[in-house]
Amino acid sequence: MNANESDFLVVGSGIAGLLAAIKLSDSGSVTLVTKKKWTDSNTNYAQGGIAVPIGDEDSADLHIQDTLTAGCGLGHPEVVDFVVKHGKPCLEELIGMGVTFSSEEDTGRTGLALGREGGHTASRIVHSKDHTGREIETVLLETLRSIPGITLLENHIAVDLILESKRRGCKVKPDRCWGAYVMDVIEGSIEPFLARVTILASGGAGKVYLYTSNPDIATGDGIAMAYRAGARCSNLEFVQFHPTCLYHPRAKSFLISEAVRGEGAILRTLDGEAFMKAYDPRGELASRDIVARAVDSEMKRKGDKHVLLDLSAIDGTRIRERFPNIYRTCLDFGIDITRQPIPVVPAAHYMCGGVVTDLTARTGIEGLVCAGEVAATGLHGANRLASNSLLEALVFAGVSASTAVGIRDERGSELPRVEPWQDEGTAELKEVVFLDHDWDQVRTLMWDYVGIVRSDQRLKIAKKRIRLLREQIETYYWNYRLTPDLVELRNIALVGELIIRCAMMRRESRGLHYNIDCPDADDSAWKRDTLL
Repeated sequence: MNANESDFLVVGSGIAGLLAAIKLSDSGSVTLVTKKKWTDSNTNYAQGGIAVPIGDEDSADLHIQDTLTAGCGLGHPEVVDFVVKHGKPCLEELIGMGVTFSSEEDTGRTGLALGREGGHTASRIVHSKDHTGREIETVLLETLRSIPGITLLENHIAVDLILESKRRGCKVKPDRCWGAYVMDVIEGSIEPFLARVTILASGGAGKVYLYTSNPDIATGDGIAMAYRAGARCSNLEFVQFHPTCLYHPRAKSFLISEAVRGEGAILRTLDGEAFMKAYDPRGELASRDIVARAVDSEMKRKGDKHVLLDLSAIDGTRIRERFPNIYRTCLDFGIDITRQPIPVVPAAHYMCGGVVTDLTARTGIEGLVCAGEVAATGLHGANRLASNSLLEALVFAGVSASTAVGIRDERGSELPRVEPWQDEGTAELKEVVFLDHDWDQVRTLMWDYVGIVRSDQRLKIAKKRIRLLREQIETYYWNYRLTPDLVELRNIALVGELIIRCAMMRRESRGLHYNIDCPDADDSAWKRDTLL
């Protein structure tokens, strides 16, 4: 087997990618490519935790109902049932691997500490203080690095999938995936990485928006590659905006966990008015879409650039123990959250839509499976319930690995011959100011016209402008040698257009999609997924 050939190619190093690679290592050779350093993933930024119904007053049925309620009628019941009921075994597996979660020892009780977040009717958030994602990633990475059958390549970005149809130069139904063309970011070279099965675990697309809680690498690469390859995508209009990101000129993408509101923090306008009860009887524990729209509405009503998150109802010692990372980070910016409120704004946080997969994690392209935020499994519907994202990633990491082994066994050992990456006739792009300008244009356009609140006019303007930008970016793509920035810019522009198209198709307001020109839900026509 050549250096760039393996049984399984995994794209992405979040919880789904790392865990899938670990599980696959017993069945064959694994290559895992990740764009930057392993710490740059949405998993690593996840503060809240994993929703698992293990409390004495909780049950799988309650968790299922909460998930379906949050999904506003679009969650797939069979998927929700499957994921929730596989949560406890996945949690036990993590604990067995060495992941440490917060316990109730300090309160004189035994067992795991269970937090509560918006939309949950019971305390069921298993967490490691306020850095759950980082704790899980650290353990998974240590485990992965100890396995000789896994090749981990950092600073490698997947450019496009290798397809049977492109190799043959003709239509193939269903099309087949044989890996991906991958760029070595340091060297600038692009080579084919052949694999019998490809697992996309590339995360979300928060960087499509000007303000986001996501790391810089969240540029929707998996969604864009899969769509270009002919895979179906769905529900991309349902972008979850987290209500509370730190508002500070020197802060970048720092999330204030929903668990802070779960502990008793109150949202207030700059003049001290508590406003959430006016929008929902659950107040601060309403679902994220409601809280984000409320914050957006109050900012517009008052003309303020942010609101305040008041933690004065929480004991200072409890704040430092439960939220050490948030406490230290805010302190670095001169905010002592045991004495001062936190200035916060909404920001793009999570993609509830993505590449369509079934319960086996298969896409419509043979040899291509997806897990994690890149996939539209049907779990989240029109709105993700807090802390269900890590749960979904854990469950479908295992499912995708099992499916990938089955596909590999069906395909046998042969890999096709493919052409090397072709860049003859392209020139070096010497003035990167063009790319910088288009990056800002795409992200500002999406924030201003396709944000928390939308309208028909805004969407029409956005569609026209994004298409002009995409034409320009495609010209760069075909005429100049690729750089990581150009690859990512091409992807965010495409994903931005797909979000706009989905938003224009849905002639109602539901969950995370709110259009002032059709403000009501229409179950008779739109209690279904939006498909591209």
